[in-house]
Amino acid sequence: MERYLCIHGHFYQPPRENAWLEKIEIQPSAFPYHDWNERITKECYYPNAFSRVLNDDQKIIDIVNNYSKISFNFGPTLLSWMEQHAPETYQAILDSDRESQQNFGGHGSAMAQVYNHMIMPLANRRDKETQIIWGIEDFRKRFGRQPEGMWLGEAAVDSESLELMAKHGIKFSLLAPRQAARFRKIGEQNWTEGIDPNKHYKYTLPNGESITLYFYDGERSQNVAFKGVLQNGKAFAHDLMEGYRGNVENEFVHIATDGESYGHHHKNGDMALAYCLRYIEENNFTKLTNYGQYLSLFEPAYEVQIHENSSWSCVHGVERWRSNCGCHTGGEGHWNQKWREPLRTALDNARDTMIDIYEKGMASFVDDPWAMRDEYIEVILDRSKPNLRSFLKKHINKKLTNDERTHVMRMLEMQRNAMLMYTSCGWFFNDISGIETLQILQYACRAIQLGESESEYRFEDKFLEDLSRGHSNRTAEGSGKDIYLKHIKPYMLSLTQVGMHYAVASLFADNPQSLTVLNYDCNSIFFDRRSAGIQKLAYGTTRVKSKVTTSEKEFSFVVIYLGQHHLIGGTSRRLSTEEFEPISSALCKAFDQSNISQVVDIIKEGFKAHTFSFFGMFKDEQMKLVNQYLAESEELAYDSYRKIYDRNYNIMNVMRVENLQIPPTLKQNIEDVINIEFKDLLVNGHFSIQKMDELCDEVIKWGIQLNEDLLNAKLNDKLDAMFREFLLDHSNLKVLDDILATIKLFKKVSLNPILVNLQNGVFELSKTMYSKGSAATEDDNTLIETLEEIAREINIDLTYVKQQVAW
Repeated sequence: MERYLCIHGHFYQPPRENAWLEKIEIQPSAFPYHDWNERITKECYYPNAFSRVLNDDQKIIDIVNNYSKISFNFGPTLLSWMEQHAPETYQAILDSDRESQQNFGGHGSAMAQVYNHMIMPLANRRDKETQIIWGIEDFRKRFGRQPEGMWLGEAAVDSESLELMAKHGIKFSLLAPRQAARFRKIGEQNWTEGIDPNKHYKYTLPNGESITLYFYDGERSQNVAFKGVLQNGKAFAHDLMEGYRGNVENEFVHIATDGESYGHHHKNGDMALAYCLRYIEENNFTKLTNYGQYLSLFEPAYEVQIHENSSWSCVHGVERWRSNCGCHTGGEGHWNQKWREPLRTALDNARDTMIDIYEKGMASFVDDPWAMRDEYIEVILDRSKPNLRSFLKKHINKKLTNDERTHVMRMLEMQRNAMLMYTSCGWFFNDISGIETLQILQYACRAIQLGESESEYRFEDKFLEDLSRGHSNRTAEGSGKDIYLKHIKPYMLSLTQVGMHYAVASLFADNPQSLTVLNYDCNSIFFDRRSAGIQKLAYGTTRVKSKVTTSEKEFSFVVIYLGQHHLIGGTSRRLSTEEFEPISSALCKAFDQSNISQVVDIIKEGFKAHTFSFFGMFKDEQMKLVNQYLAESEELAYDSYRKIYDRNYNIMNVMRVENLQIPPTLKQNIEDVINIEFKDLLVNGHFSIQKMDELCDEVIKWGIQLNEDLLNAKLNDKLDAMFREFLLDHSNLKVLDDILATIKLFKKVSLNPILVNLQNGVFELSKTMYSKGSAATEDDNTLIETLEEIAREINIDLTYVKQQVAW
């Protein structure tokens, strides 16, 4: 009698990209990482792709891809970020789906998700269908197959959404147990209230078709998410076994939680999951499966009725996303969420206006603008010019002018942002001033900007009127209208502002005539740049073009950099040669004479419509400018430190030998120099074991306190680069010897880099080398010996690997 087990992880982050830049700006709360996507990838998504299994001695005996043994879904907007910014993790996730097909009878473990986590019961039918179509097409592009299952945002469900999912080929979905109203065996009359999560169910749709529904084990899932069961992989396994209710043939236990439980919410949760899965398989407790395989093996014998408009994270149904239902994640005791209703009303009214704008704006181009929107996912997934041309040609039977093409693209982008503004996270938390709500307001602002630019409708005032009824719990923030005008509207981007950022970038770029500024291409029609010490002057005329809407604008600019964060610039409409020539001549004359005040006066007079400074730049661009300046200052500081170090080294060495107290300032100077030299050794391209050995001796000699966070990170990068170099040429054993020597040296000075990538590489290469068996050459054996020594140094026990490949 078989028993089956499935663990599902819902891996998702809200879209965090700036609505105009299509990039995530720096998020200080995610420090030491750039943003929360990057942080959670390092804490959860990557570790689950390369999870460690430890023995009783806490040595690594295996490195496994957890995704290949569980069921999972990733939000499409998260995967699109990961494809660009975390390609190794992204590829491991795609690979795991192919591996899971081998594990589970041809059924991949990846499920699709409605595109941007919209609360489907609160959406209109068109948006529901587009969300499903986009989710499916995104999945097909990434995983190379039709999805069998689909995750609903917050598991929020209604019959219409399920009917549309089935219409587009989805076979099953996954819900919380409280979302089931009652069930019965197919063919019987009497219903049983509630649900038995150890079964799967046929759900009859309004149109007479059906879809399969799974309802996860609520108690076991809660234990993972909130009860600490991930502190021990063996305990996790035994808790899962408690989910079996008796001697029932083909009994099925399954759980579902946020995937971030396995590493982000619970440190080393990925390792608990890996150990649990291995422990279950080795002891033959049950048979691992996924939802697709289980459905293919066993047709539902029971049917179910659901609670319409219910979700997994709100006991009140879907009220969390439209009313003050009481569900929240914290805040002061007197806080409320009365702001949720006016926020949704504001967005609904804006959406309805944009429906009219879209239909009228597209009427002269296509017969069915909504079908075109459904297929716009093809462009979102590939914004290359050939693909865009092909898409437009497919849907529009006439040659478009540049203005017409831009109009069509703005209409489609308005609709994309009009759906992004409904991302569920905007209502989930405590206050209308939270970063998640600011994010959806940013999408709303972008959609309104596009709608108003391409129509005669002026509906932002109505949007603000609706928002004004929602008030922040933080008195200083005021109403939703105040928040929008303070935190969103001032950062609304235009092509002119992109030109401002191009102007600043052109001051320092190697090829300033042609630059990409985020998702805009900037090409100079003419350009000139001058330098005088640290001061720089740039001016010219440039064409800016959006990669998203294809809109473009030509403008003239001038910018002067005075050092540190001080810069002054201005942009204007494109000036003719006759108009610009006297301005540029006056600028150059004043700059060459170091008459900076006159340069500033010329900028303010000639470009007074759009002047700018450091404080109007994007945060990431501000950091680039500041870091560039500080890097030069650091060089100057180091030169001074080194001179003091060299001049006083011998006398300080005598004082050390004679046990005389070295002045604290000079002792600190030694520490600074050694830390800087250690960092430079790892990053300047002139690494040598001899130099590292000398520096380690100096660290020990002087009792230096090393900058561990910085040097551990640089050591990781250096060892990764060395191992990649070796993989390109296995005959270069010196690189492998240097890796081993480097590891031994950093241990001398108590550095402790997290050698995840090196461990992965050594583990995989060892498996490859062991698999050669008796065919291994003398050089192979020498390589294996060095690998084994490195493995011991980085906490890997290769005994299990040898057994697996029958060494």
